[in-house]
Amino acid sequence: MDVKITKEMTMGELLSIDRGVAIVLMEAGMHCIGCPSAQAETLEEAALVHGLDPDVLVARLNNFLGAE
Repeated sequence: MDVKITKEMTMGELLSIDRGVAIVLMEAGMHCIGCPSAQAETLEEAALVHGLDPDVLVARLNNFLGAE
């Protein structure tokens, strides 16, 4: 896949790229991905709300997608 995840992407964008990213996000403790208000948050905003390092999460997601 040619898509590279960035922390500026919204949660809605992430889920539209590959629904499998939901598993990665949930494993990181982000169980709010189905919440309508979370769809407009950036990955960075959502990560910080959950006390996660956005850069680590971006790396995990890109690894999952094979982008790195």
